[in-house]
Amino acid sequence: MSATSRKVCLVLSGALAACGTSNNGAVPTNDAGGPTAEASSGAADGGAKNPDTALVVGVDRFSDAFAHLFKRSANPSFPAANAPIDCDQGPFITHGLGPNGEKVSYYNFDVLPTTPAPIFVFFAGSTQVAGQLNVVDVIPGEPGYNDFWLVNKVTVPSDYVANSVTSAAEIIAAGFPVAPTNMLVNCPVVPAGSTAKLRYTSEPSALQRGWYRDKVVNYFSFDEHVLTTTSAGAVPTAPILVTFNIDPDPNNAKSGPPSGFVTETGTMQTHNVISVLPQGPAYTPLWAVSAYKTASFPAVSNWMTAFQAPVAGSNLANVNCPVVSVAGSADGGVDAAGD
Repeated sequence: MSATSRKVCLVLSGALAACGTSNNGAVPTNDAGGPTAEASSGAADGGAKNPDTALVVGVDRFSDAFAHLFKRSANPSFPAANAPIDCDQGPFITHGLGPNGEKVSYYNFDVLPTTPAPIFVFFAGSTQVAGQLNVVDVIPGEPGYNDFWLVNKVTVPSDYVANSVTSAAEIIAAGFPVAPTNMLVNCPVVPAGSTAKLRYTSEPSALQRGWYRDKVVNYFSFDEHVLTTTSAGAVPTAPILVTFNIDPDPNNAKSGPPSGFVTETGTMQTHNVISVLPQGPAYTPLWAVSAYKTASFPAVSNWMTAFQAPVAGSNLANVNCPVVSVAGSADGGVDAAGD
């Protein structure tokens, strides 16, 4: 795969590609692939492991240990633990508005923290190790997990054999130098067989694979905008204004997110308004959610009208919602600072 390929997942100083997709002169990285059947690894101890025959880790994004908006305990219709997720069905995709009234669509990957999790990308000298899957050490439901991963560069000897190290513990035990970067990628870990067909860029939508404690882990990649950490090392956020069927009320458990978004009659079109489009310099898929009053829904058609609407709730949560389509776009929009 050439350096101009879209199929990458992490970008380090314009030279590293790891978990998602980018076209910034990045070096190609880990083999993408659909889900594999669970089977025991045939690799001998200390030798290279074959991701095609390795066990596949189970994932549950709807457990009480992980979910905030999409808890199976509150809605039994959500997929069972480790069952494939069709992200192109509601409520996992939302149709909203851009800053100038553009029609936008974005996936919903639930509430997430601003502290990224580490992902480890292997290099021999300045060259990324061909065929080596990236390594992570947390999955949804475990402390420290995040869909947003901070790229850590692992330096290995020139004679290193790809996939002979398949866990963070092995990286540490081997004594390989690890250098954190400020580069972030948005790669939600999901069960094998999950689908999310839309992308803002031309990157492939197929699942990609990595290693988690000697097992294969599957994840999506979204590269609609290059991401770097803030000066504090956090995932950056951008504001989004939404409206619910019932305005947020601390005394009403059915208000706010449980009531669902207001939509135009007979459609899935909300008047949720994002403050900046993917081509805007301040774009990030981690949105800081505030709500405007339900009664203002008919009057909201863009960022200005949403911003002028009466506030129903501020800073309700940070949600991972990568934008995957924009219609009628003329520019990158404006963020809260007017960029």
